Amino acid sequence: MVKKEYDWQHGAVLSPHSRQKHKILADYFFQYLKTRWKHPQAKKFRIAVVDGFAGGGLYNCGSQGSPLIFISTLINALREENIRRSSEGFPILNVEAKLYLNDTDPWAYAQLQENCNPLLAGIKDEFDNLRVEVSYLNEAFEEIVENISRDIQNSSFTNVLFNLDQCGHSLVDVTSLSRLLNTSKSVEIFYTFAIQTFFTFLSDNPDKNCVQFGDMDIVAKINELTAGNRRRSEWLGATERFVFDYFKAMAPYVSPFTINNPEGWYYWLLHFAKSYRARQVYNDVLHANSSYQAHFGKSGLEMLAYSPEERPLELYLFDSTGRSKAKNELHHDIPAFLSDVNAGLTIEQLYSGIYNQTPAHSEDIDSVLIENSDVEVLTQNGRPRRAVSGIKLNDKVQIRAQRSFYLPAAKG
Repeated sequence: MVKKEYDWQHGAVLSPHSRQKHKILADYFFQYLKTRWKHPQAKKFRIAVVDGFAGGGLYNCGSQGSPLIFISTLINALREENIRRSSEGFPILNVEAKLYLNDTDPWAYAQLQENCNPLLAGIKDEFDNLRVEVSYLNEAFEEIVENISRDIQNSSFTNVLFNLDQCGHSLVDVTSLSRLLNTSKSVEIFYTFAIQTFFTFLSDNPDKNCVQFGDMDIVAKINELTAGNRRRSEWLGATERFVFDYFKAMAPYVSPFTINNPEGWYYWLLHFAKSYRARQVYNDVLHANSSYQAHFGKSGLEMLAYSPEERPLELYLFDSTGRSKAKNELHHDIPAFLSDVNAGLTIEQLYSGIYNQTPAHSEDIDSVLIENSDVEVLTQNGRPRRAVSGIKLNDKVQIRAQRSFYLPAAKG
């Protein structure tokens, strides 16, 4: 049974875990736009946003829900971007956005358009270079997802963002995620999965077919990983590892971190992307919102390659303490990673190879590349790169010829 969480008819109360999710979503969407608008020569940007479980738009405390977050963030980001462009003598950016806002709750659906209208009217009054089209839908997501994907493809949107903040664990078939990631060449998905609700459901219905994960025996898999240990940290760590192992086949970059809400339900807020740059930005956003999400396991590379028997699991909260631990581990992990590559890598190749394995901040990764005595970064002319700020994607990173005693030798 799906856990009903919001009473839109009488005024929806914003839960702590949703407040955390919304802050991360707003910050990431802002950085998402800034990253894609980085090149000032670009004059036009088109994006489709699908909010599959949009809600009514406003909570009884006055806080914005995800549909209004997308619209208001788009407004604020474009306003800032065009001020910057004007000051630097570049042409202003023209943006076309299509929003698909869906919710099965009739009260949420009734409120949604009313709550979006003031922002949309403000766009027409303020902007000549921003066009936002909204489709309001009142259907089960799985019944309309194919039509939405087809409409996006027919409209030739290349930048696509899905926000699938389901209430529970069963409203989105995970097989849909693979199809959605093929909607265009640049697709990202936020996907909420109530892992604790899911396991409660399985415990109460042991013979129930698990449509999300096909024929896989989920409970047996988790029990295997925990080896019978039911302490909270080991259970969460093993579950995070399982979630990552299952979902990582769907996208090149998957973030399987949990909403850090120890007093309530355990929610996983997964982020799927095709580009290392998206994961890089997402990691940095989580560090800017330290303690909102959590990770059990290593904090360097191979973040989920742990064994509870070998070492106690540590909680990584993306805070200053976590960053310090991650940086210490990176000083070992990055040289070990590079030791397998005799010819070295470009910085872009290194990022592509490591970002699905680490929760580390981008600044810490770059700092280790410059500071570590076993690693050298070279310009295209073969000169040593001395400053973090100067690192370029086409620079080469490699193991120094004279390696330290502690660095493992290259395999092969």
